[in-house]
Formats: sequence, structure tokens, C-alpha cells
Amino acid sequence: ITFPLPSNLTPFLPRGSACARNCPDAMLCVITNPVNSTLPIALEIHKQHGVYDPKRVFGVTTLDVIRANTFVAELSGLDPARVNVPVVGGHAGKTIIPLLSRCSPKVEFTADTLATLTGRIQEAGTEVVRAKAGAGSATLSMAYAGARFTLSLLDAMNGKEGVVECAFVRSEDHECTYFSTPLLLGGQGVKRNLGLGKLSAFESRLVAEALEELKASIRKGEDFAKHL
Repeated sequence: ITFPLPSNLTPFLPRGSACARNCPDAMLCVITNPVNSTLPIALEIHKQHGVYDPKRVFGVTTLDVIRANTFVAELSGLDPARVNVPVVGGHAGKTIIPLLSRCSPKVEFTADTLATLTGRIQEAGTEVVRAKAGAGSATLSMAYAGARFTLSLLDAMNGKEGVVECAFVRSEDHECTYFSTPLLLGGQGVKRNLGLGKLSAFESRLVAEALEELKASIRKGEDFAKHL
């Protein structure tokens, strides 16, 4: 075993195995942290049970999108419900990469503000822990994020067209085997991975800087799963 078993994985592992055994065709949305490692664990469990289908297994990173939308709205005087910032990469620290150049509606920030805003989005979880003085982490916002992603997925499964959400998934189009990108959702899960698209020079640098940490987290999850 290459890393200690976090306490929150204690309920996660039997549930992951139960899903693979009893409802292998279900959509599995993994929100248990560290998602950069638990999503690979979940898919490795499915492989072990012979029911591997990466189109149906998602790492929920919607909280990063919600935070990015909120912080941009605060700075720009916009309604956060009408702001959409794609967030790619992973779901921890510098692997969280908000694509502010692709924000809808279009916003403009100075280089200094862009760097500060990006850092705040990446470390928002730590900001919450500090605000709670160590008494907990994000709870209501995480629940909202999970509900939003699940409802979007249900809409797509029920035939709604054009449903797009960012999520951390198995990727064949990137040098990382798992990567969060905007996904077009459909009745069978991922209908189409929309990929990274056009990035600014700043965002391209963030992606490059995140790869080593993201690959290491993925590898930890895969190595851990080998010992289950």
C-alpha cells in the first residue's frame, strides 16, 4: 500500500465494491476526497469485477466550478447563477485550473488579479477550513455541488440535449490518464469529452505545472487498488 488509508475511504471502498457487484450499469459519481485518487480506485474496482465502463464513472469536481463562478461574479458585479467558468485538471490545489479566458459572459482581469483569483479558487477549500477554525470543511457547498452534477446527469439520462458539466474522468485524449474537462452528457454517461479547447498562455502554464502532481495522485490511487 503506497499511501495511508484516509478515514473517509472506510465507507467508500465497500460501497464501490457493492456498486460493481450489484448495479454495474449504474452511473457512479465519486465525490469522496481525494478525488484525484479515489476516482482511479473506483474504476480499478470495476475492472476487478469485470464491469469496467469509464463512461459511467465520474469524479465530481462541480464545487470548483461553483466557487469559480461565485468569485468571478463577486469581482465583476454579476449574478453567479449566470456565470460559467470551466474548470479543468483535477480536484486539489494547483491541479484545479479555472479557464477564466473562457468564462461566460466574457470578463477581463489584469494579470495580477487573474493570478490572485486563480490562487483563491485553487485554495478555496483551505479558506473554508480556516474560516471554521479547524472545526470542519465545506459541507453545504459540497452537497449543493453533488446535487447539481447529479441533476444534470439525470437530465441527460432522461433525454435532455446539450447538458455539459465538468468532471474528472478517464481520458484517452490527454497525457494524464484521468483529467477533468467539460463533458457532453447523455443517456449512457459521457456522450462526448469536449477536451481542453483553446487555452490562454497563462492557463497552458497552469496545466503544465499541474501534471506532475496530478499523475502522482492518480498513480497512488491505482497502486492502492492493486492491494484491495
